Amino acid sequence: MSKLHLVFGGRVSDPQTLDFDDLKSIDIVGVFPDYSSAEKAWRAAAQRTVDDAEMKYVVVHLHRLLQPDMVAPADKAN
Repeated sequence: MSKLHLVFGGRVSDPQTLDFDDLKSIDIVGVFPDYSSAEKAWRAAAQRTVDDAEMKYVVVHLHRLLQPDMVAPADKAN
């Protein structure tokens, strides 16, 4: 199974939280087969909005949600 990662972002009420203001306007960057490619996409998306402190992009480890018991020790850093 691929270690799928989702990258998305949007406007947050507080940049220190993940409290997205409007879920209808979430920017789905994409789903990626590994952390490395997801991180590159996250960096590119975050860089596009670097001047807007209320925009936040995140990487979600979908593989951990799909198979939470299958997380290997080496994968815990990612």
